[in-house]
Amino acid sequence: MKKVVVTGMGTLTPIGNNLQQFQNALYEGKSGAAMITHFDASKFKTRFACELKEFNIYDFIEKSEARRYDPFTQYALVAVQEAVNNANINFDTLNRNRIGVIWGSGNGGFLTFEDQVTEFVKGDGTPRFNPFFIPKTIVDIASGVISIKHGLRGINFTTASACATSNTAIIDASNYIRWGKADMIIAGGSEAPITHAGVGGFNAAKALSTHNENPAVASRPFDVNRDGFVMGEGAGALILESYEHAVQRGATILAEVAGGGMAADAYHLTGTHPDGEGAYLGMMAALEDAGIQPQDMDYVNAHATSTHVGDISELKAVERVFGNNSKVYINSTKSMTGHLLGAAGAVEAIACVTAIQRNCIAATINTQTIEPGFEQFNIVKGKPIETNVRYAMSNTFGFGGHIATAIFKKFEG
Repeated sequence: MKKVVVTGMGTLTPIGNNLQQFQNALYEGKSGAAMITHFDASKFKTRFACELKEFNIYDFIEKSEARRYDPFTQYALVAVQEAVNNANINFDTLNRNRIGVIWGSGNGGFLTFEDQVTEFVKGDGTPRFNPFFIPKTIVDIASGVISIKHGLRGINFTTASACATSNTAIIDASNYIRWGKADMIIAGGSEAPITHAGVGGFNAAKALSTHNENPAVASRPFDVNRDGFVMGEGAGALILESYEHAVQRGATILAEVAGGGMAADAYHLTGTHPDGEGAYLGMMAALEDAGIQPQDMDYVNAHATSTHVGDISELKAVERVFGNNSKVYINSTKSMTGHLLGAAGAVEAIACVTAIQRNCIAATINTQTIEPGFEQFNIVKGKPIETNVRYAMSNTFGFGGHIATAIFKKFEG
């Protein structure tokens, strides 16, 4: 099978509107959490989130075009364009029939659906829906729009596995390239869930932090005082291609996709298995796919959303995979970005590639006192740690028990 490499990355996150800003913020330990500005949240249990900052879509897309897209598609286009530029791609010189898009979102056009249905209900019953209502809402539209924008006629579909979504997209894309079905695939995910329904729904599920007094410290994975996750929005895009194709076009190779594994908890509608059964199976499948042993792993970017049960179940799974005395470093970049739901895997994959490139692992901010009984884990907190990072693992878990784990490797020629 063909070797798959990463040649471009693009991000739009609560801690940076481009790749450089995002990477710098990771190592500065910057929190993206603040009071919600997208709507009046004064009556909500949670009144803060990790929103994009100083972002204007019209700086990137003409108003006439942008109005046809829900924010989740707008975010996707911005991140993808940066990834294309970062990879120095000229599509006119490549075979567009062999270039695809596999893009994920857990919710799709959440805001569009909420706005349109609310407007209808408040009216006199006469249907006055926007003609773009359906294409703005459906979850697969971002992958379609990306392909249209760049004229890409290869494999094109959308993954939806809740918060495991964009890792699933990365794994799928890697496999199609490995099998020789595509030369290049744009993979990633985007999410725009900070709406009345998004925040209200997750509040009702008792999933969100309610630390309204100080939002900047609310996301604190593994900490004994954690009280739920902080919702985030944005997008992450990776350019994946076969090694041969990358070399042929003279691309700079950022990292290699070593392997991926998927599994299921088969346990609960929203909760993770208390012993991390699915997480264990996913990590083991990824290690097997990569052809490496647990002791080869240097760094795990944990799913760790800052929920009571989820963080601990993942640590139990990590202990089962890597052993009691493992020196593998663990962090959760969600402490800074918040939880980007379907976009989380792509953004955290970029954090993994960045750690490999810089030989430096960002700290888990806000985390001070590790849950009793789990102090033995090598969790990076306080400040970043400089260390050789040859292999990095990214875990993502989603409602419904979905598990997707991707492994990235330092490119060594």
